[in-house]
Amino acid sequence: MHINELLTKGDLVALDAQAVRASVELADRVRPADLSRPTPCLGWTVYGLLAHMATQHYGFAAASRGDGDLAGWKLRSLGEDPVASYRASAEHVMAAFAAAGVLERRFPLPEFTSGSAFPGAQAISFHFIDYVVHSWDLAKALDVEVDFPPDLLEAALAVARAVPGGQARLAPGAAFAPALPWSDGSRLDEIVAILGRSPSWPR
Repeated sequence: MHINELLTKGDLVALDAQAVRASVELADRVRPADLSRPTPCLGWTVYGLLAHMATQHYGFAAASRGDGDLAGWKLRSLGEDPVASYRASAEHVMAAFAAAGVLERRFPLPEFTSGSAFPGAQAISFHFIDYVVHSWDLAKALDVEVDFPPDLLEAALAVARAVPGGQARLAPGAAFAPALPWSDGSRLDEIVAILGRSPSWPR
C-alpha cells in the first residue's frame, strides 16, 4: 500500500481506532508496580508513556475541532488512577475522530509546526502510526505481546516509510529516532525499526 492510497481510504479512522483500542487493552494490564518500569522511549517510564499518550489524544482531539492552542499539548497528570485516565483520553480522541467529515478538516498541530494546519487524513495518519508504535512500546515495557491484523500493519508500514528521515530524526524532541537496520522478523518489527526502535529491546 502506498501512503497516498491510505490517505484517500475511508477506513483510516477505523484503523486508528484499532491501534488506540490495542493501547487501551495493554494499559488495562498495567498494575501500580508497573508504572515505574522503563520503556523503549528513552527516559520514559510506563507512567510517563501513558501520560504522553493521553496528552497526545487530547491534543489531536482539539486539533480535529480546529483548536490550535499549544497549551492543549502540555503534559497532563494522570491523577490517582492512571489507567482510567488513559482510557478516558482514548475514548475522547476516538469520539472526536468519529465525527462526520473529520478527514476533510484542517488540523492545527502546534506541537509539530506553527502557522500551518495539516489535512485531516494526514493528521490522523500521524496519530495512527504513533499508536501502533506506542502500543508496541507499552507491550515491550510490560513484557507481553501486541498483535495487529495484517491490513493494519500494511497501512502502518506505508505511514512509517513516509516519515521523513535525516537530520529531522536527530533534533531535540523528535518523535522518532534514526532508522535501524532490519533484515528479518515480523512486519511490526520492521515498522518499529524504520522508526528508530530496536525490535529486540531491551537488549
